[in-house]
Amino acid sequence: MPKTDSIWLRAEPERPRRPPPLTRERIVEAAIALLDADGLDGLTMRRLAQRFDVSATALYWHVRTKDDVLDLAVDEIFSEVRLPAATADWRADVSDLIRGWRDAMLRHPWSVTLIGRPMLGPNVLARTEFLQATLIRGGLTGHDLAVATRLLANFVVGAAATAAAADPAQARRHITADPGAYPTLTASGHLDPGEWNDDDLFESGLHVLLG
Repeated sequence: MPKTDSIWLRAEPERPRRPPPLTRERIVEAAIALLDADGLDGLTMRRLAQRFDVSATALYWHVRTKDDVLDLAVDEIFSEVRLPAATADWRADVSDLIRGWRDAMLRHPWSVTLIGRPMLGPNVLARTEFLQATLIRGGLTGHDLAVATRLLANFVVGAAATAAAADPAQARRHITADPGAYPTLTASGHLDPGEWNDDDLFESGLHVLLG
């Protein structure tokens, strides 16, 4: 009887699994991993393509430029900012949101330098929507609402930028090296991490802003 070559009787070689198709979501996820590891200088389209073992050209089916990737990455980290459940205490709700905002930026320090880019992604806008809706519950409208929104946004970005700064002790030494030029800063302990706890300063500033 002649031999048969049935697939059911043949030992098939193990084949590598095909990678999942390239998507914008996967590109952004990989970009955030590169940014977290190596900062802004570590992200190039070439390095990003290497993560998927494709040419950089393949990425351009999903994003037009590196700037697109950065805008998408910034918006994506805002998805980590939990939207609090609305309570009767609007100040507490705002505080919870702003704390989460700061925490997300500190987990991804590179994001602080990109906040000046257009912030129109769905995750950013959803958090800003919650912020303004909560401030309105607190009685703010019109000009006061716009001012409070701007103050809180700038405060949290500045707080994150200060906390993410490299070696604050070195900055303090620079100040105290010339106390004659900076007598007030030297006396007040400005930028002294041993004198002022960054988390405490953040919480105190939030309390001042919300009253």
